[in-house]
Amino acid sequence: MELNYLLDFMARLAANNTTAWMAEHRSDYQRARAACTELVRQVLARVAATDPDLANLTTTDVMFRLHKNDRAHRDPEPYKRRMGAGLKRGGRHAPRAGYFIAIQPEGKSWLGAGTFHPTPELLAAIRQEIHYSSDEFHRLRQAPELLRYFPDGLDTTGPQLTRPPRGYAADDPDLTWLRLKTFGVGRFYTDAEVLAPDFVDQLVAAIGAARPLVDFFNEALPGGE
Repeated sequence: MELNYLLDFMARLAANNTTAWMAEHRSDYQRARAACTELVRQVLARVAATDPDLANLTTTDVMFRLHKNDRAHRDPEPYKRRMGAGLKRGGRHAPRAGYFIAIQPEGKSWLGAGTFHPTPELLAAIRQEIHYSSDEFHRLRQAPELLRYFPDGLDTTGPQLTRPPRGYAADDPDLTWLRLKTFGVGRFYTDAEVLAPDFVDQLVAAIGAARPLVDFFNEALPGGE
C-alpha cells in the first residue's frame, strides 16, 4: 500500500480543492484511490472472515466517493478532504450501524463504529432497545476492550434532543442516552500511526472491539439479528 502517497495527495487536494486542479492530477488521484482501496480491501477481508454482516461485500460496495454529492451552495470545495469507506451489511449507505474508515492527513484519519446519521426508524429502534435492555447497553458501552481502542467511549458531544424523546419520561434514568441523535464511538490516528506497519492490525482489532456494540444497535432493527 502507498499510504504515504495517499496522505500526500489528500494534503495537496486540501490546498487545491478545485475541479480544474483535479482534472490536471487525475492520475495522482487514481493512484491515491488505489492505495485507499487496498487498505479497505485488507481490512474488509479480515473482519468479514468473522462477521457475517460483512461477508460478500466488495470495496465497490463500501468505498465513498470523493466528490461532495450534497455540497451546499456556499461550499466552494467540490471534494471531501478525506477518503474512506463505510463497512456495513448492504453497503456504505445502508440504514444500519457499521464501521467507518477515513484517511485524512495531519492526524485527522479516523475510525468510527456505530451510526452517525441514523434514519428516524433506526434512531427509534435504538432508543427502544436501550430502554428495554438498559443493563446490556451499559455493559457494552463500558466494556474494557471497547474502551481500550475507543477511550472516549460512546460520543455524547454530537446533536441531541433538548427534551425527552416522544414516549419517554423526563425522569427516565437513561435520558442522557435516549436524547442522542447519533450512537457511535470514534478515534483519530496520527499520520505516523497510519504509516506504521501494523495499521491494518490496529483497525481490525478496533473494529472487533466495537462489534458487540454495533451488533446491539443492529439487532434493534426488525430482522436485524
